[in-house]
Amino acid sequence: MSWGTELWDQFDNLEKHTQWGIDILEKYIKFVKERTEIELSYAKQLRNLSKKYQPKKNSKEEEEYKYTSCKAFISTLNEMNDYAGQHEVISENMTSHIIGDLARYIQELKQERKSNFHDGRKAQQHIETCWKQLESSKRRFERDCKEADRAQQYFEKMDADINVTKADVEKARQQAQIRHQMAEDSKADYSSILQKFNHEQHEYYHTHIPNIFQKIQEMEERRIVKIGESMKTYAEVDRQVIPIIGKCLDGIVKAAESIDQKNDSQLVIEAYKSGFEPPGDIEFEDYTQPMKRTVSDNSLSNSRGEGKPELKFGGKSKGKLWPFIKKNKSPKQQKEPLSHRFNEFMTTKPKIHCFRSLKRGGATPEDFSNLPPEQRRKKLQQKVDELNKEIQKEMDQRDAITKMKDVYLKNPQMGDPASLDHKLAEVSQTIEKLRLETQKFEAWLAEVEGRLPARSEQARRQSGLYDSQNPPTVNNCAQDRESPDGSYTEEQSQESEVKVLATDFDDEFDDEEPLPAIGTCKALYTFEGQNEGTISVVEGETLYVIEEDKGDGWTRIRRNEDEEGYVPTSYVEVYLDKNAKGAKTYI
Repeated sequence: MSWGTELWDQFDNLEKHTQWGIDILEKYIKFVKERTEIELSYAKQLRNLSKKYQPKKNSKEEEEYKYTSCKAFISTLNEMNDYAGQHEVISENMTSHIIGDLARYIQELKQERKSNFHDGRKAQQHIETCWKQLESSKRRFERDCKEADRAQQYFEKMDADINVTKADVEKARQQAQIRHQMAEDSKADYSSILQKFNHEQHEYYHTHIPNIFQKIQEMEERRIVKIGESMKTYAEVDRQVIPIIGKCLDGIVKAAESIDQKNDSQLVIEAYKSGFEPPGDIEFEDYTQPMKRTVSDNSLSNSRGEGKPELKFGGKSKGKLWPFIKKNKSPKQQKEPLSHRFNEFMTTKPKIHCFRSLKRGGATPEDFSNLPPEQRRKKLQQKVDELNKEIQKEMDQRDAITKMKDVYLKNPQMGDPASLDHKLAEVSQTIEKLRLETQKFEAWLAEVEGRLPARSEQARRQSGLYDSQNPPTVNNCAQDRESPDGSYTEEQSQESEVKVLATDFDDEFDDEEPLPAIGTCKALYTFEGQNEGTISVVEGETLYVIEEDKGDGWTRIRRNEDEEGYVPTSYVEVYLDKNAKGAKTYI
């Protein structure tokens, strides 16, 4: 089977077919190129998806990923990232092994095709030239034969005519001979050209064209083989990454199998355990006797200095109110029994301890005394570990400086040893500060763990917990953090039991004096105070300022004796009284 013998007369169709073959290759290249773009886009979307759900550093979300289920999810995201990488590998391999290779091959194929068909056209032009020569020789021979025949007929006519002179007859005879000779010459030339044309035509159809068409056939078959090899490579590129993709999927399965529900449940306990004991039984109140009651250890304590019993929820000193409980300045009404008040507190939802600490992100006490015992112990232990790491880091730095100083002492040309004294002193001072800080946190930790006796309120004030630099509201939040439902208080006496009268309980809320006004303010906009601790204001309204903005965007104001709360600082225009205590002067 050869195109040269079977398709000897299909030069134009073969030219169209080979061009179609090149178009098919270019179409396949375009297909693979679009596939690589899809792979890259898919890989990019997978990476973005994995990145989107990765926990943010130094955020609360990152702390939640300590659970095994969340760790498995992180492993899944990492495996998906690797999975995306394999699709990038597919794109790269297809680009280099298929697109690049076929692009080079197409250029070579076009050059070869152009050369083969150029030779074919050249052979066609040559045979056409030979054919034209043959036709010209044939027409000349035909013309000369006709001329010789007419000349012979004219001679015979003249020879038969008796009236014609002998000279005219001789002239006609010579002319006939000349025409006859010309016909013979044309015949010989025509015969020679015909023989030559037949030879050229035989060579054209049996040698030149078959050779050229054979080359074109081989070229086309190589193209077909090439596209088949490219398709195999297309599949192999995918097949090569299947094991790695399988490992990614195995990693996801392994991560899923590593989920331990019991461990996660234990982590929940560690995260939220308060360390409190459940409340004991409520004692029977006998109304036939003067109303006295023994209060449970974790609710009441005896702190009245002059022998007068005082009700304390969580170590609150006299005069301290629950946050945002408004005082009733009207004449005292008939007191309710203590049991009714206490039961009301026990059944109501806990109030927000400190609006400023919640709204502003507030200042957390240095000793974490706002946390329940177990959570406080964990925080203190974490702080101690961090300080120890910092101390070790500073000690390593000090050792490095000491070694460098020794090198300078031995080789003065390398540097001045005295230049390191200042740095060495700074590092030593830093280490000493960190050690003192560590001792302070270790003392608090020992107190929480029961190694040290609980300190009194006065001792805490002397230790610097209630530093004068801290705002009073923040101090109250750290110190008065017990809610009415019996949540954590810092100073619980586990051994004391007090009996208090109902009148003393009410005095705890009525003796609080309002904060003095330090200026006035005008509402620039209307603000709807829907959260507890806020107050609603109307545009243009004038109110009293009782606590200025601490840098967190909230100002505490008062409308009258019974209404006070926080509003955004940007909603009011503040006019501070320069003579008021605690007021700042603004230029």
